[in-house]
Amino acid sequence: MTKQVFLSAEAIIDVPFHDCDPMQVVWHGNYARYFEVARCELLRKISYDYLDMQASGYMWPIVDMRTKYIGSAVFTQKIIVRAELVEYESRLKINYVICCARTGTKLTKGNTVQVAVDITTQEMQYVSPQVLVNKIKQLNENTHEST
Repeated sequence: MTKQVFLSAEAIIDVPFHDCDPMQVVWHGNYARYFEVARCELLRKISYDYLDMQASGYMWPIVDMRTKYIGSAVFTQKIIVRAELVEYESRLKINYVICCARTGTKLTKGNTVQVAVDITTQEMQYVSPQVLVNKIKQLNENTHEST
């Protein structure tokens, strides 16, 4: 069953030399950073990036991250990292796909799960804070008005 995508964003990355091993292949741990770049693009779309989260009284640590390596990104390759918000009611679940920008070949896919934690009490929230829900609803309303 395919999950509904509430919002998506993309980032284009030129694979730098310092991300690669001696064979000029991206070291596996750097894919987490690529996910982060696309996730930040996604969060900016709803005006709820990490500074906004903190200002609203919540932090959103990643509690689960999964990565499936399909192919290899290499030095100087241009890649597209797509982030798709698929859950937000009780947690943020974001799916990722990394593809070669030139060929469209899928290289990596994965997902992250983040939960809201009240900064003052350090308590995990079992439902997403209303501030996030309101921002997503507002974005959806603005999108439907402009179509």
